[in-house]
Amino acid sequence: MRAINPATGELIAEYPELTDAEIDGKIAAAAGQFREHRASTFSRRAAWMMNAAKLLRERSGTYAALMTAEMGKPIAASEAEVEKCAWVCEFYAANAERFLADEEIASDAARSYVAFQPVGPVLAIMPWNFPFWQCFRFAAPALMAGNVGLLKHASNVPGSALAIEEVFRDAGFPEGCFQTLLIGAKKVEAIIADGRVAAVTLTGSEEAGRKVGEAAGRNLKKVVLELGGSDPFIVMPSADIAAAAATAVTSRTINNGQSCIAAKRFIVHDDIADQFEKLFAGGIEALKVGDPADRSVAIGPLARPEFVDDLHRQVTESIDGGARLITGGKAMEGKGFFYQPTVLSGIGPGMAAYAEETFGPVAAVIRASGIDDAIRIANDTRFGLGSSVWTNEPEEQRRFASEIEAGSVFINGMVKSDPRLPFGGVKASGVGRELAEFGIREFVNIKTIWIR
Repeated sequence: MRAINPATGELIAEYPELTDAEIDGKIAAAAGQFREHRASTFSRRAAWMMNAAKLLRERSGTYAALMTAEMGKPIAASEAEVEKCAWVCEFYAANAERFLADEEIASDAARSYVAFQPVGPVLAIMPWNFPFWQCFRFAAPALMAGNVGLLKHASNVPGSALAIEEVFRDAGFPEGCFQTLLIGAKKVEAIIADGRVAAVTLTGSEEAGRKVGEAAGRNLKKVVLELGGSDPFIVMPSADIAAAAATAVTSRTINNGQSCIAAKRFIVHDDIADQFEKLFAGGIEALKVGDPADRSVAIGPLARPEFVDDLHRQVTESIDGGARLITGGKAMEGKGFFYQPTVLSGIGPGMAAYAEETFGPVAAVIRASGIDDAIRIANDTRFGLGSSVWTNEPEEQRRFASEIEAGSVFINGMVKSDPRLPFGGVKASGVGRELAEFGIREFVNIKTIWIR
């Protein structure tokens, strides 16, 4: 497995893949450790999880530099990601016991209650775009619930994958509680089928989600899927247009535009569309693109060269279909995998930027005639992850909150994940939830206890 610096195209490090025998040994260690870990107390697990948070903060500089080198995230964003991982560790250390406490239920029994008990080793198939956060938001609740974790990380961030295992090991979690599997995608199906693996979670593409969901279903394994998104960002006339445009710039370009919950489709009311486009395009053009290790840089490279090619295809196909290029629209010359921050206007049905997820710094502006039209356009997608709506009209807020088909609706704010709030999507954006109380209950046996 090879880690390539996307800002330079140079090799960082190369790691051998696990053999089948090594994979079997790690699964056996996970299954063996589960029998002990499930019997540990919440207070013991919480102490280890708090140690993990402490180590993350102590090593923030090292881990942030690693993420920036492996996938091109701006260094300040990498540091913020490490801090967010520490937060989720602290959140579940403080709340897991309460979230999983027995619930008394009145029935015809002398006593009846619901218990929430761990299920076993959970395989996590995680993406490269948030190489620490995606893993910790799975691992913190899973380990606090008494499960153990097996991480199959993206092949281009092997250093991050090993560093995450290091954090949990150094924090005091026993050997076998959390293990990284340096393997390719072809090995995943056999691991899902292994009887010692209890469940599987994936954050990734729609295609990957379908394959993993099929394999999990075939083997009757619980699965959580957090997949792609083509999030709408709706701006209505009553909004603070300047604030909406400024937030739109951040929302579209966060993580170099490579985020499932980054705004992709900017649905703007006709009455204020010209004003919004001018402010939005100006903000996009002001962003500095370059070496993500430079703190003055806002946008770094895409993670792999093929992502540049696919993004450019979406842009050119949309322009050929009638879209208007406001700014950007080309791959950047020189070393690394860079694409110009781009704004397309006049986007409509049939165009790639309308129907597909654009995973990079490309924004599609779509005009709407009113609230009914805005809701129709927002829902005219196979995805349903997040959504951002900008309006100060209470009735419009109520309708958007009720009628947009998505896992979340953020009103007058940017979509974000937060350990305190459930995260996930509907339609082709996935099944199940992560974070909050809902996330920790995904991988437990919800057991009914009835006593006469």
